[in-house]
Amino acid sequence: MRTSQFHLVTRKETPQDAEIISHQLMIRAGMVRKIGAGLYTWSPLGFRVLRKVEQIIREEMNASGALEMLMPAVQPKELWQETGRIEDFGGQLLAMTDRAERDYFFGPTHEEVITEFVRDEVTSYKQLPINFYQIQTKFRDEIRPRFGVMRSREFIMKDAYSFHLSAESLEETYRLMEQTYTRILSRMGLEFRCVLADSGAIGGSGSQEFHVIADSGEDAIMYSDSGDYAANIEKCAAVSLIDQRSEPVEELSEVATPNQKTIDQVTEFLGIKAENMVKTLLVEGVDGPVALVVRGDHQLSEVKAAHLPEVATPLRFLEDKEVRALAGCDIGSIGVKNLKCPVIVDLTVANMSDFVCGANQDDHHLTGVNWQRDAEFQQQHDIREAQAGDPSPDGQGVLKQARGIEVGHIFQLGDKYSKAMNAVVLNENGQARALQMGCYGMGVSRLVAAAIEQSHDDKGIIWPTALAPFQVAILPMNYQKSVQVKETADTLYQQLTEAGYEVILDDRKVRPGFMLSDFELLGIPHQVIIGDRSLDEGFVEYRHREKMEKQKIEHAKIHDFLQQQISS
Repeated sequence: MRTSQFHLVTRKETPQDAEIISHQLMIRAGMVRKIGAGLYTWSPLGFRVLRKVEQIIREEMNASGALEMLMPAVQPKELWQETGRIEDFGGQLLAMTDRAERDYFFGPTHEEVITEFVRDEVTSYKQLPINFYQIQTKFRDEIRPRFGVMRSREFIMKDAYSFHLSAESLEETYRLMEQTYTRILSRMGLEFRCVLADSGAIGGSGSQEFHVIADSGEDAIMYSDSGDYAANIEKCAAVSLIDQRSEPVEELSEVATPNQKTIDQVTEFLGIKAENMVKTLLVEGVDGPVALVVRGDHQLSEVKAAHLPEVATPLRFLEDKEVRALAGCDIGSIGVKNLKCPVIVDLTVANMSDFVCGANQDDHHLTGVNWQRDAEFQQQHDIREAQAGDPSPDGQGVLKQARGIEVGHIFQLGDKYSKAMNAVVLNENGQARALQMGCYGMGVSRLVAAAIEQSHDDKGIIWPTALAPFQVAILPMNYQKSVQVKETADTLYQQLTEAGYEVILDDRKVRPGFMLSDFELLGIPHQVIIGDRSLDEGFVEYRHREKMEKQKIEHAKIHDFLQQQISS
């Protein structure tokens, strides 16, 4: 491809609304253009990268035995009423009505549609297991779309759905998809981690996320420094940091703590460490208020708390008036002694002794508090967020933390959707059985942004070779004026193109400095710079976008050199 035949429009200015580097660079490189909140047009340049991502995904999904299909983007509301998921997605669902006053949603995901298809098409166990996938546009009406295509309202997604007669068969395909996702991301040249995750609104018994590692990632992921354990912080198990509760040493005492509301304020005032305190959080329960207690230096995991059967859904913290009615004090003075509601403590808190907590009296705290002697709890659960330095739950080393961009999520859904929509098959004994189901999503457009977040510098994008819009950029200096430069560039272009490489030749009439900075921005991996002076000396210059060091290569050997570089 020659730039004179290609749409290439770059920008020097960074858009004011572009908060993260991938959004900035995609706009500056001319890959996407915004037409509305969370809505983007992909230029020919950006579309080439998008197609590279799609092709790798498609090849590996096909190799796994999955079958590609295409479902409608617009879905009848009745399907969502069957599963009762309308409230789960809430305002994210884009609703519409046709001329006959029928109600529809623009699909944010396709569990209902595929289950409707399968319940009509699959009737016997002999047709199972089977795995369908599609690559298609989705829409979720985000309250605050941001970060460019990283969190847009319209996006492209690969979603797959498998169906099985047994949980064992589902487990096999689930593991196969885990391996398939690993191959996909490895082929793309990305650093990533597969982590245990919460299933969220999709549901099911278990799930894992795939995260591209990047400092700008929205998610915190925890992983063992010497084992295989890895999990999203929402799902990461937090073990007890105290093996056994010590016998009480201190006497219970009440102390005045005027205007000391927070953990930091109280610990400084009393001259103690936060790990010697507990904090009590009151939430709405199924049968009335519930107290959740974590150590002073720990954070409550709202996801873990929301999964407790005693806690109402969605998780809601009591307001000031409700706290005072129950505990008789403001939020900063809540404690565990004589609290008139069920008390659920974190595993570490259950083994604490001689700790400090609120006195359920404004501006007062209790010291020397001990379980059984001074206060009681009804249950203990892992309800806190794990922290870097905690023992790894698998017993292998300690936990470390990294930031990740979620690009894939796989779920074992079980029969959640098949039971709701009566998707059953006859087993070998002629008995009707609800189908077991798996769901496997991967963000196609998000992967483009994630690759940029992981690999860039102050000059622009650094594409992994597998995702680059072009493999080679030929950058001739004074192409329009120098006959030998033009002939050399055209010959090399023809040779590489005929050899099957994706090449872009910049034949624009622009200054050399402008040309070089443009292709630094665009991030083409292999760049050949051709000028009169170097040709007079019998060589051309080569630079790899990541290393940016120029190498002198004999003119006659550049073709073979490039082949070796691209294939290595």
